Amino acid sequence: MTAPLYAGVEAGGTKFVCGAGRGPQEIMRTHRIPTTTPDQTLRATIAFLKACEAELGPIAGLGVASFGPLDLDPASPSYGALTTTPKPGWAGFGLRAALAEAMGCPVAIDTDVAGAGMAEAALGAGRGRRSLVYVTVGTGIGGAHIIDGAPVYGWGHAEMGHIPVRKHAADHDFAGVCPFHGDCLEGLASGPSVPARLGAPLQDLSADAPIWGVLADYIAQLCRAITLISAPERIILGGGVMSGAGMFPRLHEAFLRQDRGYVARLNDLKTVQDYLVPPDLGADAGLAGALILAQRAAAIGG
Repeated sequence: MTAPLYAGVEAGGTKFVCGAGRGPQEIMRTHRIPTTTPDQTLRATIAFLKACEAELGPIAGLGVASFGPLDLDPASPSYGALTTTPKPGWAGFGLRAALAEAMGCPVAIDTDVAGAGMAEAALGAGRGRRSLVYVTVGTGIGGAHIIDGAPVYGWGHAEMGHIPVRKHAADHDFAGVCPFHGDCLEGLASGPSVPARLGAPLQDLSADAPIWGVLADYIAQLCRAITLISAPERIILGGGVMSGAGMFPRLHEAFLRQDRGYVARLNDLKTVQDYLVPPDLGADAGLAGALILAQRAAAIGG
């Protein structure tokens, strides 16, 4: 008997990564679509998914791991829609509803960081740990707390990237780039904050550029806040900023310096190196997470 076919969409602010397969470890088809207008992007996404169905059989469930913010309250009339995103044209767009109507199968939606966190929990750097927080530091900054393989919510999803942080001594004159808060964490430590300060993107900077230390300081503040609030077993940090020159050693040092030995189990370098880690799945985490969501959607029929 052939295993069910699942489809996943990692919906990003610059591209949609779509895939279909028998599960997150058996992806058979993938396709990348530039994120333009909702109409253009969804038309191309649906065309790919329909082509997969025509070739491989009916899709049993569709999972969407999307940029946000998202309305994730199932009782809300706008469930699965984007809310206050700065992405032009996408605020208020009913992403889940549009895909469910077009595909006629159960659709589950969550944030892109929750999807990646679920994938790392099941298949990557979070295996064997009951609790983790997945953080991405790239064009934006977001995070999701995963317990027993599923994201934790209150009335909505976390917005870890928009917490206030203490400004670095070398950064007092920088106003930040967040269109809502200016100098929140995302405004000070996301990828776009670098050219806004220096006129050059991250990839053009030397490994010893002082900005790396500034970014590490801000991200360490986030990691300390996460640790003190929820005490996960591991924090996994991905995204383009974290892949930059020596970021993890700088982060480990900044975390220890800021904590000053307060968290007893995290007061030496070796332990912190095992606590603040890069993802195992890399760029594949988002799509793998979307396919995990697809399996769950098919299992519950919603």
